[in-house]
Amino acid sequence: MEPGILKEVQRLRKALHHHNHRYYVLDDPEVSDAEYDRLLQALIKLETEHPELATPDSPTTRVGAPPLSKFDSAPHAVPMLSLDNGFGDEDILEFDRRVQKLAENREPILYTAEVKIDGVAVELVYEAGRLVQATTRGDGETGEVITENIRTIRAVPLVLRAEPGHSLPSILDVRGEVFLGHGGFEKLNRQRTLENQPLFANPRNAAAGSLRQLDSRITASRPLEIFCYGVGRTSHTHLTSHWDMLSELKHLGFKINPLTRPRIPIEEVLSFYQELEGMRQTLPYDIDGMVIKVDSLSLQDSLGMKSRSPRWAVAYKFKAIQETTRILGIDIQVGRTGTLTPVALLEPVNVGGVTVSRATLHNEDDIAQKDIRIGDTVFVERAGDVIPRVVKAVVSKRTGEEKLFRMPEACPVCGSATVREMNEESGKLGAATRCVNSGCPAQVMENIRHFAAKGAFDMDGLGDKLVEQLVDKGLIASSVDLFHLSKDRLSGLDRMGEKSAQNLLTAIEKSKEVSFGRFLFALGIRHVGEGVADLLSKAFETLDDLMDTGSDHLLAVEGIGEIIAESVSHFFSRPQNRELVRRILESGVHILYPAPQPKAPLDGKTFVLTGTLSNMSRSEAKKKIQALGGKVTGSVSAKTDFLVAGESPGSKLDKATTLGVRVIGEEELGRLITTSA
Repeated sequence: MEPGILKEVQRLRKALHHHNHRYYVLDDPEVSDAEYDRLLQALIKLETEHPELATPDSPTTRVGAPPLSKFDSAPHAVPMLSLDNGFGDEDILEFDRRVQKLAENREPILYTAEVKIDGVAVELVYEAGRLVQATTRGDGETGEVITENIRTIRAVPLVLRAEPGHSLPSILDVRGEVFLGHGGFEKLNRQRTLENQPLFANPRNAAAGSLRQLDSRITASRPLEIFCYGVGRTSHTHLTSHWDMLSELKHLGFKINPLTRPRIPIEEVLSFYQELEGMRQTLPYDIDGMVIKVDSLSLQDSLGMKSRSPRWAVAYKFKAIQETTRILGIDIQVGRTGTLTPVALLEPVNVGGVTVSRATLHNEDDIAQKDIRIGDTVFVERAGDVIPRVVKAVVSKRTGEEKLFRMPEACPVCGSATVREMNEESGKLGAATRCVNSGCPAQVMENIRHFAAKGAFDMDGLGDKLVEQLVDKGLIASSVDLFHLSKDRLSGLDRMGEKSAQNLLTAIEKSKEVSFGRFLFALGIRHVGEGVADLLSKAFETLDDLMDTGSDHLLAVEGIGEIIAESVSHFFSRPQNRELVRRILESGVHILYPAPQPKAPLDGKTFVLTGTLSNMSRSEAKKKIQALGGKVTGSVSAKTDFLVAGESPGSKLDKATTLGVRVIGEEELGRLITTSA
């Protein structure tokens, strides 16, 4: 190979990366499309003639790669948490009050407000300045690897830009939202019309479908865009604010939404929301609200996380798009815990690009409060632009033929009695109506579906229709029976050949090795989702330890509140549930517990930090305590072991004194850390 060829390849790559950034990120091109294409074709020709020169970060990878057989999965080094939602100014003001309280009102709180793009969340992993992996958000802990598809998005830098005065991080996980703009969406659907292909319902569905193509060449043909909004891991630790971090991402070559408002007080946040709502219909892409983040990174760190969401951020969702239609009837769904949920059967109506024919009515009280009747003309919206719900009846359009709805006194599935349980705290009837029969086929089916779901035992091939067949034909009566299915018993089912039966049995056998967290989630304990199950699996060494723990001890687990603690304690106090656990384990299930960690010096000790520390930031103190096994929480309770009080300690000092919590200063904390290290 001639020495000049490598130089020419490097020159072309550098030029194409530069022009790509100018066009897709800065919207300020320096060359024509024809000139860009000539440069790209020249590079493709050289790499084709000299395949040994091809690299994963070459601009030629943007045209797509050979199809994959399936998507791999990969964990996020830092979980991609979901956000709590607010739907009115009072929700956002309450969020601000919580932040102020946890921050002890020690400084004015400033927020950075961002447009909430209605797209698909992804994570981009860079090592030594090069894109090495991209994943979907998935369940927040693990996502699907879509690296080849992400490479096709022109606004994603394959190589980070090294501007003067801005060093490249050795490791960087960037979070962003992939979406289709209105123009690109319309163009895509016009093309699909010409090809007699089904049209996409809306831009978000089109973006999600494009990212999940096994053939990245199809993804490359879709005009996907991206805005980046945050980071997971980063070796750049000098940044002090969220806005600084966004600015740093921009310097590195990422596209940041230009509408972002940095470092504003809560009053300006609310004004900006009104602005955004007014311009929503004029933007070239879909947005469904705004995201409000505490700007100070040290305060973010101090506020910490709940089980599935950060305490320092909230999504302020727009009011949903509404349409009118008519209620043709009201159906009843029986859920996993026996809850009867009324569902409105609607004349089909298009709401925000999606055809809606069913909408939840929540419960009997909700129907009565809204005075909704069968036959009513009603307003329907997609709550959070996702879940259809009936907002209100148009009373002026009633004809007199509408019928009142009453929740059935007998379960529509099994005929057993239904009850409304008493709320012990309020002394009033609870909102939910439940079927009293735990053996109700509807409950059994939902429990089995939950048990076999991806976040639980993950029995590949056990879909809803198959579960329905198994229950209807009496082949299984509980989730435990899944482990005792045989090829002979499966052979009589519809569309179940010998190979399909064997594949299912293999998947069930494989599922018998299950992590502690998945096992707990599979049990279907009320209020225990995947996040809570994960917290419990890390807080208790074995299942027996958890089963024998009372609600008081459960409350000591960070992220577990009274309702969850009571629910878990109640579940394991019932003999039938302990019997269920015993039968599952006797079926050959093996729980994979996390490897025991060596006991750290501050294990079991809970700290609260208050006031201003002089020799280290509160964020640094928190990290040092956690590195030694201690826990740092945001509020003082009887379970707090140490309150670390700096200057201007605030109300937490008074509470600690009242509760008899040991109060130490910064010097004593330093000695404790030094002697424990």
